[in-house]
Amino acid sequence: MNSEDNWKPKVLLIGALVGALTGLAGALLLVRRSEAKGTKPDLDAGEGMRIGLLVMGLLRQVALIGEAKE
Repeated sequence: MNSEDNWKPKVLLIGALVGALTGLAGALLLVRRSEAKGTKPDLDAGEGMRIGLLVMGLLRQVALIGEAKE
């Protein structure tokens, strides 16, 4: 493996860890909110779509981070 390509696995690993931690934090918030209300989490298809669109928007912004400097 070329030393110039050595950064790719590190970036992928860091991205995977950040994604997992972010997902875990979101799940914990959902559980805490449900426990405070005394109910089970109730996500419908509409809320799932909204969350998916928000995540896609966030990923688009992350992809554009380096382009503003050019």
